[in-house]
Amino acid sequence: MKARQSSQPGAALTTPPASAADDIRLTGLAPVFDTQVRVLVLGSFPGVASLEAAQYYAHPRNAFWPVMAALLGEPDLPARAYAQRLQVLLAHHVGVWDAVASCQRDGSLDTAIVDAQPSDLLALLRRLPALRVIACNGALAHKETVALVGDPSLPVLRLPSTSPAHAGRSLVDKIAAWREALAPHL
Repeated sequence: MKARQSSQPGAALTTPPASAADDIRLTGLAPVFDTQVRVLVLGSFPGVASLEAAQYYAHPRNAFWPVMAALLGEPDLPARAYAQRLQVLLAHHVGVWDAVASCQRDGSLDTAIVDAQPSDLLALLRRLPALRVIACNGALAHKETVALVGDPSLPVLRLPSTSPAHAGRSLVDKIAAWREALAPHL
């Protein structure tokens, strides 16, 4: 099995021979945070485009960056370079990670995730003294997060997924839901 490492810490895409498709083990991205993070956005696990780019929410139709642009009052956020987008998130006290650290999956759908290994969320939470809320980007992220943290002392919110696979809600509706849930914490 051949592993292709990205330049982004914590990101690896394992590419096996076609005959070993069932043995694909994908590893997620490193968390983006500092000690001032008040809102931690947890996705489920990066999609293929994100793993290949070693960037959170890299699929061009994922609504995460437009949603964050609206919430943070940074209209040009989606057009900025990835490193600048991360700096803007941190400047607004928003961190990003995923509830699943590694898994097997064919494609990008959460429903295709098998053999999920959880992220060490509890260790990260101990490093976030200013944290006010965990914002779960979709149902699987919420389910995995609740399983990891149990009954937390802070809110764990289930927000509409920004994934292009969840096109049932408009961008306007997603922005409104995220704003209502997170505005008090930003």
